[in-house]
Amino acid sequence: MGAKVLIVDDHATFRASARLLLESEGFEVVGEAVDGAAAVEKSAELAPDLVLLDVQLPDIDGFEVARRVTRAERAPMVLLISSRDGSDFGPLVTGSGARGFIPKDELSGEVIRGFIDG
Repeated sequence: MGAKVLIVDDHATFRASARLLLESEGFEVVGEAVDGAAAVEKSAELAPDLVLLDVQLPDIDGFEVARRVTRAERAPMVLLISSRDGSDFGPLVTGSGARGFIPKDELSGEVIRGFIDG
């Protein structure tokens, strides 16, 4: 199996489609979370290699979640995602500890591997 992934998004439809896409491209989806608090908890519990993290969550924004998750001792890589363009977020992405940003409509195993390998 490929990298273990935790998908964090408040939209069930997106989580389901991201899971199908990633699993079909060799990733192992170890869990899903619907909000920031659950993301921090599940990241510690499941020890994923990668957290695919939506910027806009109902409780804590993705930038703060990324900061919390990447401070852990064995921190996973975090990739932020959004339906909005990455230029809308400027330095918030790099300041969060995330490895990078992927627009949701460009999500693919190849794009993710580019961040993992790069």
